[in-house]
Amino acid sequence: MSYSSPDEPLDADAQAAATPQANSREAAPAAEASADLVGVAAGDATDEDDEDDGTPAELADPFSGSEDAAPVEMATDEDEKPVGDMQWFILKVQSNREDSIRDALLRRISMQGMDKWFGEVIVPKEQVTEFKSGKKRVVWRKLYPGYILVNMILNDETWYLVRETGGIGDFTGSAGRPSPMLPQDVAKLLNKTEEKADEAPRLKIAFKKGDRVKINEGTFENFEGEVEAIDEANGRVTVMLSIFGRSTPVDIEYWQIETV
Repeated sequence: MSYSSPDEPLDADAQAAATPQANSREAAPAAEASADLVGVAAGDATDEDDEDDGTPAELADPFSGSEDAAPVEMATDEDEKPVGDMQWFILKVQSNREDSIRDALLRRISMQGMDKWFGEVIVPKEQVTEFKSGKKRVVWRKLYPGYILVNMILNDETWYLVRETGGIGDFTGSAGRPSPMLPQDVAKLLNKTEEKADEAPRLKIAFKKGDRVKINEGTFENFEGEVEAIDEANGRVTVMLSIFGRSTPVDIEYWQIETV
């Protein structure tokens, strides 16, 4: 049997067993360094993914609101009176959809229980008389295609409800802020849109003085001349025709002529 001298060096296995704490302290920095290298590599990959590849960003559709979008909840008492003044605002909407967008907005107002913050919603129109294929008819014509009017108290919740209604682009105004209409402008528009039983609908005459026109029927069919005067009350147009070399005024029904 042999014994090792206290001064004799231990072999490698014995040293490892004798100094476990030292070995773990030495291994920790190595593990941390390895983790740092993995993190750097992952960070580099992320940076590469985030780089701009030059593809143009897709802009949101200004009319892409949803009728199902819910406004910010209003924690108010049902009996509480709305704070603020009712004012008229102009909304930019999709053309040829003014009536359906108005109906959609009114539905959302009712569904969200926000009727007391809103008044009338109007598509400005006027009555006109027109002739088509020789037949007279009375029709409603939009005064401002692509716009509707809304009477409302403007706050964060009502603004959100309006803007999130499908087909509505935005409020008109400067610097991105809704601007209410002036009272005198509102009065003019509302007077135009009211139907008055004692007044005949205004004729829709598309000509103006100086226009070159052609007569489509009647005694002077196929003659061409220049519009001299327009009688909207009776729907007649005075046209200057060259007859036997002389300029002669002739009164024609406005639906019997067309622009050259």
